[in-house]
Amino acid sequence: MKRSQFLTSLLAVPAALLFPSCNKTDSAGRKLTIAFMPKGKGNSYFIACEKGAREAVSELGVELLFDGPTNTDPAKQNEIVENWTTLGVDVIAVACENTEGISGALKKAQQKGIKVVTYDSDTTQDARSFFVNQATPQGIGEALMDEAARLCAEEGEFAIITATLTAANMNEWRKFIGSRLASKYPKMKLVDTKPCDDQKDKAQSEATNLISANPNLKCIMAICSPAVPGAAEAIKQAGKAGAVKLLGLGLPSENRAYLKEGVTQSVILWRVADLGYLAIQVANAVANKSLNPGDKTFKAGRLGELEIEGSSIILGKPFLFTKDNVDQFDF
Repeated sequence: MKRSQFLTSLLAVPAALLFPSCNKTDSAGRKLTIAFMPKGKGNSYFIACEKGAREAVSELGVELLFDGPTNTDPAKQNEIVENWTTLGVDVIAVACENTEGISGALKKAQQKGIKVVTYDSDTTQDARSFFVNQATPQGIGEALMDEAARLCAEEGEFAIITATLTAANMNEWRKFIGSRLASKYPKMKLVDTKPCDDQKDKAQSEATNLISANPNLKCIMAICSPAVPGAAEAIKQAGKAGAVKLLGLGLPSENRAYLKEGVTQSVILWRVADLGYLAIQVANAVANKSLNPGDKTFKAGRLGELEIEGSSIILGKPFLFTKDNVDQFDF
């Protein structure tokens, strides 16, 4: 596709999906276009990621195409990647719902000369250049399990609510949750794992069912952002606040009231907007070849110098939000 045709096609994209910026160009004197995809556009977690991505776009002066499924839908992700490949964007940055399922579409994009990076949740290594990782899967899994053990005094039954059973990043976290459980907490038992499809209402329903089906349940671990307030509402309505502990991965803003009421005890996360910001910084650097395989560090704008482990760029360690510190954060 000619460059003029590509730019014409961009003008046909709805304004909500196209964010104009300054006139930063690549080494060939052309304006870079980065296509940025969340797992789901309606998820508050990815809305925060988008906010950081917009900041980086403004800073770097590149074009941003933003699109994704309304809800978690691997097939829709593939469709959007194929559309971007046809358009001839410069870079695709995607949070992958299904590791294997999206790899074929991403490989086709690479074959067309399009650079690919992933963030939040990875694909196969041969389908992208770098993975922008919020924290190591081991660090996240162990932080979740250690906090659950602390809340339960290291004994009793707990359950997990995840996004989907195919979510690549959460499956990695669950693997390390399981290994930490087996090695350190023999008096604790994982009784069930339920998917909520990244929907708060479904998380509430699943949490209600878990409480009903497991009268000795001491803790729910919600490992996707909509699941934490959803499970909190279930615990609150069941009159189990404090009796069934709740921790999870979520946004401070969505959980502040539940933390202060004592329904939710802990929220573990990272600075989500920084993840989107970093994904765009990496995508831009891969496109202009200032970031290459084998590099050990990466200077990521206002985030400073970050470590690279293999082909993964690590944002940082998980952070624990509680009722005592949640008012310090506005995302």
